[in-house]
Parts: sequence; C-alpha cells; structure tokens
Amino acid sequence: MYYPRHIEPVVQRIAKRKPVIVLTGARQVGKSTMLKKIYNNINYISLNSPLVRQSAEENPSLFFEVNKPPIIVDEIQKGAKLFDYIKDIIDENGLKGLFYLTGSQSLKLMKNVSESLAGRAGIIRLLGISRRELALLKYREPFQPTVEHMEKLESEQLELDYEKIIEQIHKGFFPELYEYESNLKDWNDYYSSYFQTYIEKDIRDVLNIRDESAFIKFVKATAALTGNMLNHTTIAEICGKDVKTVKSWLSALESSGLVYLLEPYHNNFNKRLIKSPKLYFLDTGLACWLLGWNTPTQLISGAMWGNIFESFVFSEILKSYYNDGIVKPPLYYYRDKDKNEIDLVIEDGGTLYPVEIKTTSDPKKSMISSFKYLENIPGKDLGTGAIVCLAKQRLPLSDKVWILPVNLI
Repeated sequence: MYYPRHIEPVVQRIAKRKPVIVLTGARQVGKSTMLKKIYNNINYISLNSPLVRQSAEENPSLFFEVNKPPIIVDEIQKGAKLFDYIKDIIDENGLKGLFYLTGSQSLKLMKNVSESLAGRAGIIRLLGISRRELALLKYREPFQPTVEHMEKLESEQLELDYEKIIEQIHKGFFPELYEYESNLKDWNDYYSSYFQTYIEKDIRDVLNIRDESAFIKFVKATAALTGNMLNHTTIAEICGKDVKTVKSWLSALESSGLVYLLEPYHNNFNKRLIKSPKLYFLDTGLACWLLGWNTPTQLISGAMWGNIFESFVFSEILKSYYNDGIVKPPLYYYRDKDKNEIDLVIEDGGTLYPVEIKTTSDPKKSMISSFKYLENIPGKDLGTGAIVCLAKQRLPLSDKVWILPVNLI
C-alpha cells in the first residue's frame, strides 16, 4: 500500500518555480517512490545501476540525449559529471520542472548542487513516513503547541492507542515496513539488510573506512546517545578512534539523514547558555535494532525508553516541518550552565514555544520549571507550552502549558 506523503504538494509547488528539484533523505525513506507516484508519466532512471552509471561517467554529453527531460534521476550524487550538463540544458530552454534529482548522501550531493545549480534548484528533505501519514490525515501543518493546532488534529481523531504507538516506535518509520503485515523476524531481516546496504553503498562512497568494526561501534554509540548532548570524546572512546575521525563519520551520518544535530537556543545577551548540539537518531526502529531491543516489551522495559521516546517525538515534529518544505526548521533546545533544560524550543518570529517530552501519563508542574527562563530573553515572548507525553487526553497544566497526548503532534 502506498501512503500519500504530506510533502507531495511542496514538490509540485516548487516544480512550478524551479527547473530542478533536489530531494534528499536517508536510503529507503520513499524519495523515488513518491516522485514516480506524482509524475508517473515521465522518465525514471537510477544511477544505482552499474551500466547506467558507466554511461553517465563515460558519455555525460549524450546521457540526456538518450534520457530526455523531464526526468527523475535517482542517486544523482553518483553521477557528478552530469551536473554541468543539467545546468546547460536548463539555461538553454528556460523551462521549469525538468529534473527531479534524488540522493541519499546530501553532503556529496549538495556540493555538486552548490557548484553547478545554485539558484536553479529547489531543495527538499524527506524523512521516514510520519504517524499523520500512516493515519491518512489531511492536516499537514508544522507542529506548534498552540490550541489551534491541537484542535485541528483532534478534529481528525488520530487515535491514541498506546500499544500501537509502542509497536510503531519499535518498528521504525521506513515505508517498506508498512507495505505488508510483518513480524519481528521480518523486522530483524529488514534492518540487517538496510544497515549492510548503507555501509556498502553509501558510507564507502563517502568515507575511506578501513576499520568497519570501529565504524559499526561508532553507529551503535550514536544510537545509544540519542537525546543527549553531543560529546565527541565519549563517542571516540567507545569506538576507539580519534575525535577528528568521529567528526568526519558523524558528518556522514548527518548528511545521509540518519542523525540530526539540534542546536541550542542562545542569543547575544546570555553568555551562560550551553553551545553544544543535542544528538538525535532519527529512526527509532533502526536505533532499537542497533541497540538490541528486539521486541517492544524490551524497549519500554529498558533504560533507554525515555531517550527513544524523545527521539520519536522530535523526529515526528521535524517531519512536520520538512513536509511543509522548511529545510531549516526553527527548532532548538535550551540548556544553561546551571543545567536548566527544555527539551525543545520552537521559534516563530518573536515567540518561543517550549516543549518537554516525557514518557509519563501523569505530568507534574515541576517538569516545566525551566520554561520561565525563556521569559527573560530580550525581544521574545513566551508562547504556549506543552508536555508531550502518554496522557490520554489534552488538559491544561497551567494557564499557558498543556498536557499534550503524543497523538496530537
């Protein structure tokens, strides 16, 4: 079954203004599947094919004579020589919506885009399928903890089924996992294959890794530290590499859409704010597989359940922004040198919306004690706040903070 993606209208809108659409995201999040659904009457070609890739490398001038635009080109980062020819074609005819380029290694891809297609390409990022998309909801606005947002989601009645949510968090959000009924053996097979493919087809294209064992330890370490402030030294000690290597590897993970570094909120007026980013592993299913949480029961009984739940909530919120075409979402976290922390701060103009993420079903006012620190930031107003949690219904916790069931994000 194909689940319509909320980003589809964004692709169509930008294609009317730009000659090139560049769609990035992790391997198997549904980039080419979505494009083929939207544009089922145009050519599709993948540079994963060795013969096609050889043609692109040896005869780039003839490639688009044979494969005429409009065209979808999958894994375009493997055909670096094609970018100059794409530029020549679009400059010559001036038409829009000619090239739809996808890639799972945005670092390499965006380098080519910036060098050859600056100003000509619309950039879009896609993550795994969201809970809203799985529920076939029509509401697709970016998340904010406002009453208007909550009421619109409530009107579509996305169910709060605790067991189903736990199963989905454990399963992860790669679309293929929802195309058919699957069990835990299928889950294990999928992620075993996914991870091996990722190392063989993505990482070896970007990094000259000689110690595959150390890299696997590194990826597991990032999964184990999801929801925590980034500490390169800690990760380096775990995988037995130096900090420089860890930074290079982390950049590759980030560019391939598997991790996200959430920057801290800080301004020029407060020197006491922490400046290290927070690390999130974006697909909870892959994180569970890497960490050996082989069943949903093991997950919720384990020591990392809170971190995995927070990663899930953050990822869903991030999807809501990416799916609206916002490639640099105004999302931050707050932490000062006195260890006052807010899991997520959403900035909208002059307003800051604070969000805490907890696995509890019975939140307390003590959990929002750090929200008050946003009141002292010059030029910013404190908006409605929320505790996103496993409560069964939306309730006020204070005059400006809501208890927000996780199905309302």
